[in-house]
Amino acid sequence: MRHPQLSRAPAMSIEFDYPLAAEITRNVTSAIAEDVGAGDLTAALVPGERRVRARVISRESGVLCGSAWFDECVRRLDPTATVTWQAADGERIDADQLLCTIDGNGRALLTAERSALNFLQLLSAVASKARIYADAIAGTRAQVVDTRKTLPGLRVAQKYAVRAGGGGNHRLALWDAILIKENHIHAAGGIAQAMAAAQKVAAAAADRCKFIQVEVENLDELRQALDAGATMILLDNFSCALLREAVALNAGRAVLEASGNVSLESIREIAETGVDRISVGALTKDVKALDLSMRFVD
Repeated sequence: MRHPQLSRAPAMSIEFDYPLAAEITRNVTSAIAEDVGAGDLTAALVPGERRVRARVISRESGVLCGSAWFDECVRRLDPTATVTWQAADGERIDADQLLCTIDGNGRALLTAERSALNFLQLLSAVASKARIYADAIAGTRAQVVDTRKTLPGLRVAQKYAVRAGGGGNHRLALWDAILIKENHIHAAGGIAQAMAAAQKVAAAAADRCKFIQVEVENLDELRQALDAGATMILLDNFSCALLREAVALNAGRAVLEASGNVSLESIREIAETGVDRISVGALTKDVKALDLSMRFVD
């Protein structure tokens, strides 16, 4: 099968650790099955051999993301279609900007339209929000990172979109890193005991465990974590005053991440305390789809 032509725009350099090809295939397979099922009844109104040209336009400004998912939706329904991109993932886009043109079978494009736009609108929305948060802390040492608060089945896609928008990724899932939280500490008998157990688990899973991070709720727990050898520490719901104290106490020994009730209004002040990372669940869980439109022009 012939794949659609990819973007003519220069490709953005988006570093992402997880392989995307299989994930895009899985996402699109699920979306097409959900939407098309036994067949698109309305598209049957269009003559089966009619070829058309369509254009996708942005109705608002933002950051583009999801072109590969869009391409795959089109390819599934019409392997002969050509998609010509005028923008690439990670690029800022303006209202009323032409994003791409599609030449293909009219019936197939109508069937692919909703699934293709759903991916493009959602992932562009995530990338756009990540860009807004990243811009808000520009010039500080801090990086905004995502969480596991993602839409079920779309975690990899959303985390890719965060990277496209200039943010960073926390752990992908439960299997690739260790985050010791309050309940883990309680069950293990303390921070030192939890850290010792985590180090054994990480050694046994060295091929996939990227890091050990421990969550603390006050400065005393921060001291305990540092004494236990923690090199990544999550500061949960610290005030900015406490964050500054934590940075001074840490003295560069561990990567410090601020988390909890972070908003666009508060993130700059948090970043200026000197923390290394700020995790924001809203990047992936509180998103409003970017307004895009596809119209036949020929």
